[in-house]
Amino acid sequence: MGAAPSEVQQQWQQVRALLRAEIGDTAFGTWLKPLDLVEVAGDRAVLAVPTQFMRDWIVANYADRIRILWTRLNPTVRSITLVVRPPGAEPAPPAAPAVRAAEAASEAPADELSARLDPRFTFETFVVGKPNEFAVAAAEKVACSSSPPFNPLFLYGGVGLGKTHLMHAIAWRMRQREPGRRVVYLTAEKFMYQFILALRSKDTIPFKELFRSVDLLMVDDLQFIIGKDSTQEEFFHTFNALVERGRQIVISADRSPSDLDGLEERIRSRLSWGLVADIHPTTYELRLGILQTKAEAAGVDVPLRVLEFLANRITSNVRELEGALNRIVHQASLTNRPVSIEMAQEILKDVLRANDRRVTIEEIQKAVVEHFGLRLADMTSARRQRSVARPRQVAMYLAKLLTPRSLPEIGRRFGGRDHTTVMHAVRQIERLVAEDRQLAEDVEALRRRLQG
Repeated sequence: MGAAPSEVQQQWQQVRALLRAEIGDTAFGTWLKPLDLVEVAGDRAVLAVPTQFMRDWIVANYADRIRILWTRLNPTVRSITLVVRPPGAEPAPPAAPAVRAAEAASEAPADELSARLDPRFTFETFVVGKPNEFAVAAAEKVACSSSPPFNPLFLYGGVGLGKTHLMHAIAWRMRQREPGRRVVYLTAEKFMYQFILALRSKDTIPFKELFRSVDLLMVDDLQFIIGKDSTQEEFFHTFNALVERGRQIVISADRSPSDLDGLEERIRSRLSWGLVADIHPTTYELRLGILQTKAEAAGVDVPLRVLEFLANRITSNVRELEGALNRIVHQASLTNRPVSIEMAQEILKDVLRANDRRVTIEEIQKAVVEHFGLRLADMTSARRQRSVARPRQVAMYLAKLLTPRSLPEIGRRFGGRDHTTVMHAVRQIERLVAEDRQLAEDVEALRRRLQG
């Protein structure tokens, strides 16, 4: 028997609150606030959205996170369905074909181990420019080879520059070329989660056999396992077993192997065996090309001067650039207003303000360790002494204050910590600066230094 209606509504409100805390008020208000709960039927939660455009965006960017958060609150909820229901329209019956077509899991069927692949993330939709052309060439070489041309392929670069897109593209191309090959893509966090489950059940043999039988293993955000000794040990043995069997491995991280402080030396050595490809920050020309491609793909007429304005002002990463374009297009479609620079300035005030500051998490970490006399590795280490933990919390607080990064993104940059750890750090520093004059002065001095 499913949860009572009042319990279901309470769960939905909790999920909404968690999402708002993770992605911030602006993104929540734009994309997730209009969501309405229709029902929870069996193991499926049905949510209604007002437009097809919004449904597609939520499916691609938020549906999986909604499912994960809801499953934590109620393990019987295993999938999310999005229904397009314009304002004032009668709700469609849950079993209607329109509902089935709007399943959040609309991508190709995934292996039991693998995360689902985004159908938008292919080589055909990846815009190539000087900052990423080497990484793209390496990725295509892997995807089109029957045996590993280099092992592993290690992709690294900042958030939102295209690492995940390239990994999905490799998987799609290989599945297209050789459907029988077993391809597994997952985050380092999920690798660790699966390993913990195996340890808890005291049966790690099936886990080892599953991971060591794949033809292509892709692990995203490897920095997450820094400080997780048991997971690093298992990853090391999995890596070796696959290489010995001639199976391809693709890894991504936010830093090069040599800069992944806290990762075991033997793993860093193995990661350097193959090809290490850096995805550099975007140039103006590449950003403009990306915007033109995305606008054309969406079938939306956006004036060139608006695209040029966005390419000039939003320089942090591709993900934020695409998000800004989508917000403009969505606003125009809902209000029937023509797209203009004035409109862009109005609805992107928060994004433009954040990009004007151009403060990065790396700059914050460096400023904090210099101010408190620590090592940069302390920002991502597992050390809990107050002399290290408090400055680390200050850095997390400043990252939330001065950058547009989400809580999960910030957590990943601090040694793969959970978003709840970041949230606790922010609240702790907010409380302490009101009580501790010296800490308040330290935080203010750091803020001025970073913004000055």
